[in-house]
Amino acid sequence: MSVITDLFHQTDRALLIPYAVGGYPDLTSCAALLDVYVDSGVRLLEIGIPFSDPLADGPVIQAASQVALRRGVRPLDVLALAERVARRGVRVVCLSYLNTILALGPARFFDACARHGVAGVVVPDLPVEEAQELKGQAAQNGLDLILLAAPTSTDDRLARIAAAASGFIYCVSTTGVTGARASLRADLPQFVARLRKHTDLPLAVGFGVSSAEQVAAVASYADGVIVGSALVGLVKEGGGFKGSLREIARFLGQAQEALGEPVTG
Repeated sequence: MSVITDLFHQTDRALLIPYAVGGYPDLTSCAALLDVYVDSGVRLLEIGIPFSDPLADGPVIQAASQVALRRGVRPLDVLALAERVARRGVRVVCLSYLNTILALGPARFFDACARHGVAGVVVPDLPVEEAQELKGQAAQNGLDLILLAAPTSTDDRLARIAAAASGFIYCVSTTGVTGARASLRADLPQFVARLRKHTDLPLAVGFGVSSAEQVAAVASYADGVIVGSALVGLVKEGGGFKGSLREIARFLGQAQEALGEPVTG
């Protein structure tokens, strides 16, 4: 069993998985942001490697990625942030678009991830038909390759995704791009139930989860709840950054309480 899968099995509650854009608003501030995540008591978090054309991301994460890129943030900088978190005992998955992996070379990329304590990699633009080679490279380095499944996927496609995935499966809550939403699809529980017929892997729902109430609702049928744009949107650059950290800590505390977890930070 992978370390990520095992982490889900160590609790009878859904895991809260907060997301951050690596290096946003800058490397030092991002490290402080990740400390807030860890202090909130999360056991698993996701860090995105900034990319110039993040097709799966909405305007909030796209804008944050552009800021990080303009400030010179590179993949190895993000992996250094991941290592800092991993040293505190929290598991880290990185989100990387395929071109970033290919530019470094898959062998070098996954080796670097392993050396920096990353437990798995989410590749949002990797179709299941092309996943086997990267899955092998990841497995050679002890990493999970985490694939996405969408509500529009057929049962046949869900079965193929389940067979190729490891760690957990990232269940996209809606068609389209990331971004906070006032409400989630009414058929999400049915989608997750359909996918469960094909796998014993944990299922984590992301894209659009933006409140403690939504976290609690998703946790009633999923094993993990990923919160991205809602948190990234709270990050303020410059003089407002310390205030944004307090807002983020409050959001995470409310989300943990919604899951029945004690707030540790």
